[in-house]
Amino acid sequence: MAQQACPFLTIDPSGQDLYGEISRIRAQGPAVEVELPGGVRAWWINGLELNKRLLAGPETSKDAFRHWPAWINGDISRTWPLAIWVSVRNMVTAYGTDHSRLRKPMAAAFTKRRVEALLPRVQEIVDRALDDLERIPEGEVVDLRAAFAASVPHEVVCELFGVPPGEDGPRGALHRIINRFFDTAISLEDAQANGVELYGTLTAFLQDKREHPADDLTTALIAARDEGSLSEQELMDNLILLLTAGFETTVNLIDNTVHSLLAHPDQLELVRSGRATWEDALEESLRLEAPGAMSGLRYAVEDLEIEPGLTIPKGDPLVVSFAGAGRDPERHGPDAERFDITRATSRDHVSFGHGVHHCLGRPLAMAEATAALTSLFDRFPRLALADPSRPPKRLRSIISTGHEELPVLLHGPRPEEEETVRKPSGLRGTSGTRVPPV
Repeated sequence: MAQQACPFLTIDPSGQDLYGEISRIRAQGPAVEVELPGGVRAWWINGLELNKRLLAGPETSKDAFRHWPAWINGDISRTWPLAIWVSVRNMVTAYGTDHSRLRKPMAAAFTKRRVEALLPRVQEIVDRALDDLERIPEGEVVDLRAAFAASVPHEVVCELFGVPPGEDGPRGALHRIINRFFDTAISLEDAQANGVELYGTLTAFLQDKREHPADDLTTALIAARDEGSLSEQELMDNLILLLTAGFETTVNLIDNTVHSLLAHPDQLELVRSGRATWEDALEESLRLEAPGAMSGLRYAVEDLEIEPGLTIPKGDPLVVSFAGAGRDPERHGPDAERFDITRATSRDHVSFGHGVHHCLGRPLAMAEATAALTSLFDRFPRLALADPSRPPKRLRSIISTGHEELPVLLHGPRPEEEETVRKPSGLRGTSGTRVPPV
């Protein structure tokens, strides 16, 4: 028999207290039934080792069309605001041999050689974004998420997939669509409209790529489609996966790491003094603030015994919580919610997945983030939070973990200065021409 938590904990779609909710879920047990946005119930899994088990083995699936009876039978409406996270047919939602078939052409696109060849271009993109920041008058508050953390991955992923520049074309459209894609507090009408715009934009983009092939990953995916390796729907949905995940994960990684380092000057000093590395900071950030709090739903392929007396029935949906796993006190100790780049367990997280579903884009994301952080703090050694007493507002999402804005001063007070920094009324990087086009 499945043990049910009563009453159900209803997850706030806006994600504003996600870690508080995770703590309350953890206090109830290793697997707890919750209510997701739209009234859908699922089992929430926080523990690191249990996360790894359910990610690595065949006992759970992400294929709703094969393993979620409520979806198959129509009990879950196709108009559910989060339906696109279930309905897409790509390598992340595939199971068994279908997953292997779809992952193969994607893996060829992210080889070590291809990533290394891209690194000089990544550095050029980082340097150009920093050049733009240097033109901002000293003392003006900048939204670093929009003006840097987002602009660099946007340009990298668009170049990788051959998305032409220009805000009036697919690049600008995809920027707007992706920002709404991860909004789990979005209305039903807006979610449906966003889905229609997404597929319409990609259909036109793929048609143009077929007419004008180039040395980019979209052309390579089209070739795999023509060879019969994947269907047209799988081509489209894998492109959605790669464009959205390839962008959002890296944006949040840069955003979260910069914020954590600026909020903890002692940790930043460890890197600057050589007692720790940028990689140490990134790994601890990945543990503490998983860029993707979860990766959509999984489904029990069979009855899952979590512990004696607690079984998840076959066909029930699960949330494997990357964010919860990163703060598991059983693995990371009683101070698991503290940012500590010297932590011995920092690298033990599932923020890039685990097992057969580990993220192919991890090497590129880490390379981008390393280049971004190294160059940012080198160029702006006095970088500081605009208002250290006020935490930035979180994204409206239970899937994407980052900030709506990251207000900073590029040239903060010198150590000997005692002046109080006041926040101006507007943020550079949230409007006007300061945000680099994507």
